[in-house]
Amino acid sequence: MKARALYHDLLGHDGPHRDDIDRWLGQAAAPAYLQRLRTAAVHGSAWWADEEQHGPDLVEELYALGRLADVLLLDPRPDDYLRLFTALGMTPFDGVAPFDPFLHEIVDVEQTEDPQAPIEVLEVHRPGLMLGELLFNRARVRIRAGAAHAERGIADRFPLYWTFRRADRPVHDLSHSWGSNSQWRTDFRLDYRTPDGDHLNVAEDGSVDGRPDLGHYKELAPEEHLLTPAERRELLRNRCLLRTPRAAAELAASPGWEDELFPYEWRLPAGES
Repeated sequence: MKARALYHDLLGHDGPHRDDIDRWLGQAAAPAYLQRLRTAAVHGSAWWADEEQHGPDLVEELYALGRLADVLLLDPRPDDYLRLFTALGMTPFDGVAPFDPFLHEIVDVEQTEDPQAPIEVLEVHRPGLMLGELLFNRARVRIRAGAAHAERGIADRFPLYWTFRRADRPVHDLSHSWGSNSQWRTDFRLDYRTPDGDHLNVAEDGSVDGRPDLGHYKELAPEEHLLTPAERRELLRNRCLLRTPRAAAELAASPGWEDELFPYEWRLPAGES
């Protein structure tokens, strides 16, 4: 029983969703399914590319589970969200401080008068989830910060990449341009936090700085070249920009330039985290 089936059930009515979740868990949360999810919980071998472990299928199943999380978190009460994903072996977190782009998604910014004031987490709107070392969902937080670190109207309103749905901001996801069936072949972004550091977007092999030596499809797009290396890294770590880009005037000459960004294959160079 795949997560896609529960997703369609949830879209069929406004809730409550407890009966749908319990019915799906009764079929899906069998030992084999839970064991399959645990394959993804540890960073190490490249399980996502291992056909014998059905790695590519598991990456797509994690994506479908992520779509479920997006729907459940539209409810102001996270009860169904936590009920489903803790039953699948995930661990919630919500009290993490200080601000950490690996763990936190910014949903609202309180701007301070001091532009150099660091980012401070004020409130957790929704808890995040870890599956072992794998980040499944970031906690959604309200922050206070100086504009030099996080700018109101950018950090909380710039398109959020690797994201299917949010109630209060634009999103950008590879599945958006695919058909009703092929969209479910989208890969889940794999980020791991391990004792030796963070590992971002590990299933991909592109570079945040481009790889022209590998051909045009690995090179940065013109709009991506206009972002500084620091801004590209900010986008990769936060899944969005936090501040107005330095080349804002040049980018403004290309309306909709945000849609031309394609960070989905980016990785940090070796030694960066």
